[in-house]
Amino acid sequence: MEVLDVAIIGSGPSGLSCAIEAGKRGLSSVVLDKGSVVDAIRRFPQGMTFFSTPELLELGGIPFSCAGFRPTRIETLHYYQSVVRFFHLPVKTGVEVRSIRKTGTAFEVVTSGRTFSATHVVVATGYFDTPNPFEVPGGQLPRVRRYYSEPYEYGGRDVSVVGGKNSAVEIALDLFRHGANVSLIHRGETLSEGVKYWVLPDIENRIRNSEIKAYFGTEVAEIRPKTILLKGKNTSEIPNDVLFVMIGYRPDNRLLEEAGVRIDPETLAPLHSSDTMETNVKGLFVAGSIAAGKFNNKVFIENGRLHGEQIMRAIEKAR
Repeated sequence: MEVLDVAIIGSGPSGLSCAIEAGKRGLSSVVLDKGSVVDAIRRFPQGMTFFSTPELLELGGIPFSCAGFRPTRIETLHYYQSVVRFFHLPVKTGVEVRSIRKTGTAFEVVTSGRTFSATHVVVATGYFDTPNPFEVPGGQLPRVRRYYSEPYEYGGRDVSVVGGKNSAVEIALDLFRHGANVSLIHRGETLSEGVKYWVLPDIENRIRNSEIKAYFGTEVAEIRPKTILLKGKNTSEIPNDVLFVMIGYRPDNRLLEEAGVRIDPETLAPLHSSDTMETNVKGLFVAGSIAAGKFNNKVFIENGRLHGEQIMRAIEKAR
């Protein structure tokens, strides 16, 4: 079996940055992803516009041009896929990694199809696959959705959105503009800080005009066959056909834990060096938002893309 210099798990921006930097240093690599290239971005709402300007999303010095001041989801997908082609990155999609095993001086990366051997491994799997817990009676009903794509299915229906950050706010506005009867449910007394400044006046006006019904200081207590029961400042029962629970996501640390990486029980962050991104398991690194645990709002594409250079510099130095 060929022993690669590095196996990279995850083909998001941070994983791609690792592959680019490995190539620049002459390190052999493979990138494995159970989905597609930048799969989380592919699953974002179809009409999404990024908060960042394009130069903050660039990889490998390749310019990112877009039609407006901020890139759309589609423009971002095209950009990262073109980066893969430009650098001829060794990305293998549709390959699920099932375990990482240390065997002597190398690692065995076991996938659904074959096993790869590498002297170093980078886990850059992000967090979008694992929604935060939503443990209320009825929370497993089919009409409870944890992801959102487009609004056209929901016109004329009673749709509630749980959350007060950007995702919840933008989804509520999109649904409203396409004919849904929208309620926004948030346990905070106001919308969360950090709602995009160009979105905030829009949602505030819709709430003020009662076009979107807002329930602040309120949580979902129970999901019933045709209604949801609310508790808190606005205790009531409201009609409901679909419930979008947009309360965030957290990393899945299973691969890391099984490989011996220590995970902080409070933050869910893997133990690692902020300089090299190497974990307590020698030769095993983390990149991107998984490094921040449940505080994934501290690592974005803008700073996660820098991890590739940190990691490959450390690997090159250790050779």
